[in-house]
This record gives sequence, C-alpha cells and structure tokens, in this order.
Amino acid sequence: MRKSKPAFLAGSVSLAVVLCLLATPGKAQAPHTPASGTSTATESSPIAGAQQQLYTASGQNGAQANHGSFSGSVVAGTATEGVLDLSLDEAIHRGLQQNLGLILQSSAEKNASGQRLEELQALLPTVTGAAAVEVQQVNLAAFGLKFPGLHPIVGPFQTVDFRAYLTQNLLNVSALENYIAAKHNFNAAHLTAQDARDLVVLTVGNGYLLCIADSARIDAVTAELATSKLSLDQATAAHDAGTSPKLDVLRAQVDYQNEQQRLISAKNEYEKDKLALARAIGLPLDQQFRLTDKVPFAALDATDPQTAFADALKSRKDLAASEEQVKAAAAEKKSAWAYQLPVASFAGDYGDLGETPGHSHGTFTATGQVTAPILQVAKTRGQEQVAAAQYDSARAKLADQAQQVNQDIRDSLLDIQAAAKLVEATRSNVELAKEALDEAQQRFHAGVSDNLPVSQALAQTEQANDQYISALYQHNVAKLALARALGTAETNYKAYLGGK
Repeated sequence: MRKSKPAFLAGSVSLAVVLCLLATPGKAQAPHTPASGTSTATESSPIAGAQQQLYTASGQNGAQANHGSFSGSVVAGTATEGVLDLSLDEAIHRGLQQNLGLILQSSAEKNASGQRLEELQALLPTVTGAAAVEVQQVNLAAFGLKFPGLHPIVGPFQTVDFRAYLTQNLLNVSALENYIAAKHNFNAAHLTAQDARDLVVLTVGNGYLLCIADSARIDAVTAELATSKLSLDQATAAHDAGTSPKLDVLRAQVDYQNEQQRLISAKNEYEKDKLALARAIGLPLDQQFRLTDKVPFAALDATDPQTAFADALKSRKDLAASEEQVKAAAAEKKSAWAYQLPVASFAGDYGDLGETPGHSHGTFTATGQVTAPILQVAKTRGQEQVAAAQYDSARAKLADQAQQVNQDIRDSLLDIQAAAKLVEATRSNVELAKEALDEAQQRFHAGVSDNLPVSQALAQTEQANDQYISALYQHNVAKLALARALGTAETNYKAYLGGK
C-alpha cells in the first residue's frame, strides 16, 4: 500500500541555509517516506544558498565551481575489519579534516595568498643577475668603413661581463592600490575558508541526523511488520476455525507483504544515506560503521530574532568576507583612477666588464625616470567605470547578504517553532494510533468485527510514525540551521542539538 507524503514533509522545511545533499548533490534531503520507499527533497536548494556565500580569491562567486563539493571528500586510509563506532562528534571531526568543500576553499585561500605576493612584488626592489661571455668578429667593410692599409676584418675578440640589475618603483599609486586590493581579497578568502567549516558541520550534521531518522524508521517498520504478522496469524486461525471469511486472510496478507516491502525500502535508504555520510567525511565506502549517538527531541529556548541578527552580524565569517570584498573593490577603484598619475622609477646596473675576468673593470649605469600617460583618456575612463561598477555591485551584494542572514535566522526560528509543535502533535498521534490498532485487534480477535478496521488502524499507525520521525528530524535540522545562520555551527552545534 503506497501513501502520499505527509503534508508537513512535502511542504516544509524552508531552511535557506540547510546544507546537505548527501545522497543527491544539489538537493537537500528530508527524511524518506517509508510508504513509497523513496526519498523526498525540499523544493528549494539549500546547499546552493549556502554556497552562494563562498567566493574565490578574485571575488567571483564560487557556487558553481564548488557545486556539490561539500558532499564529497578525500578518502583517508583504508577500510578496517569489524564495525566502526561513529559518534556525531567523530563524524564532524572527520569532515573538518577530509571534506572536499573545505579542502577546495583552503586551496582558494592559498591562491589568494599567492596573488597578494605577486602584487606586492611591484612595490619591492627587483634584482637580477647575469653573466655573459661574448666573442665577436666584425667586418668593417659591411658597414661602409674602408681605410687604406687597414684590414676590414677585426677580431675575433671577446668580452666577459658579470652584472647585477636593479629596478625599483619609487612612486606608483596604482600598484599600491592593487596590492591593497589583493590583500583584502586574501582576507576574504581566509574568512571564507573559516566559514566553510560551518558548512561542513551543517553537511555532516544533517547527514548524521538523516541516518538517525532512517534508523528510527526501520525500528518503526519492524514493529509494524510484527503487528501485521500477528494480524495475519489471527485471520488465518479464524478462517481455519470457520469464523472468518477468506477475505480477512487476504487483506491481512496484503498488509503483511506491504510491511515487508517497506522494511526492505527503509533498510536500502538507510544504507544509501550511510554511504553518503561516509562520502562527506572521507570514510572508505566499504568501511562498516554504526551510529552511536541519538538526538532526541530537546526544546530550544525562545530567541529574539533581532538580537540573534545582531549577534550574527558579528560572528558570520561570510559577511566579514564580503566586507573585505567591498574594501578590495574600493582599492581597485582607486587603482583605476591612479593609473593616470605619474610613475617614478629607478633602474641601475653594476658589473665587471673586460676581455677576461683578470683584465676587467667595474662599470655601472643609473637611471631615474618619471612616466605619465598623456593620450589615453578613453582607456582610463573605461577602467574607472568598470571598477566603479564592481564596487557598487560588491556593496549591493553585501547589503543583500546581510538581509539574507536576517531572513535565514527568522526562517530557522519559524521552522523550529513549527517543528516543535508538530513533534508534540505527532507524538500524541502515535500513541492514539497504537491504541486504536490495539482496540481493533482485540475486537477482531473477539469476533466482534472483521479485520478491515485492523488494516485501517495499521495504515494510520504507519502514517503517525512517519510524521513523528519527520517532525523530529526537521526540528533538529532547523536548530542546526539556526546555529549556521548565527555563524556558530562549528562551536555550538551540541548546544543546539541537545542530548545523546
């Protein structure tokens, strides 16, 4: 018997920052609906929203380049014999070491550091050295030099030159601003790498919670399978005794086989989600492991959205990275304007020149130079306009990003409140459904009614269990998403998730 998804599971959670994609990169997974045996996904793509906060060293959005990277990893070691016990803390610790998204962002930080050093070199002295041995033979006649009694062929003769060259920009405002921009880009990349750690915690935490929900669903379906087997045995016995029609047996057998199918599907989804979790934390896929932590329902104290937003403005590393991007854009704007200013530079060389190293003498040159563009107004104006547009864009993105953080916090708080109420309601429904199922079984066993009410009560029990497991999962994920929205997922995820 196939049932549609619970309304709450199909229409929520609108967690704009939930990063998960453990089984399907690009989509966040909610708990699986056991009746259909397939996984469900939120309509939005929370991982894309989180990746939009990632920027490369050059200030370009890195979401496309990092698409799905947080669901991958670099495998560490080989599979060991036996079953590995894996706690939530251990899973997150492994993710912070091996997750591909974090590794790629750390590489982007190194790239930004290299670009910063390249821009710094334009402000530092550049010294190069050269050693040359030259042998020449000159034909004076080829140059129109003909002298009576003088042989036109001169040489061969040689010169030996050992020389060092020095160049130094004494005044270059544009190069200075370019270095300042590169420095801010490096700071942004460093902050983004720190922010990526929160995204790893969100990814791994969500994957772990998903596996916990799968495990709870397997337990629920196993219990329902035992109940349906009892109903089948009762119907068979009643039919054999001549007190119940064959229809009751067939109905009970269908229910029993449906539960068997649901159990197969639930176990399959559990194993797939364990593989996805292993992918995110760098475990070999053939490594057997069991989850040791349970995350029960734990109510969250009321949080004021405005206060939480003020705290997030101080702690969110991605916001700080965007502020550095604005500063970098401002420096690039100044650099574009300063391109029209004069540049003062110095160049010189000193060396030892002669026929042989033993017959040589020191020589040097020194040149001071001031250059200034004269007729390139269009190019200068164009560079200024491009830099100004990038600066305005960076400022607008920062303003919008701050409001997105505000929305993320408020969305998470609403999701927490709604999920908490649903947990209480669905928990009550589970108890009522179990009571109704027990009552229907007793009535059938006593011969008061057929087993149709038993079949209906079993379906209601399945739906109640599904809704309760989904509500509990979504409540925990909403709390984890709030920790991410506040910028404290790595340090405070335990406080938000609660017990073991």
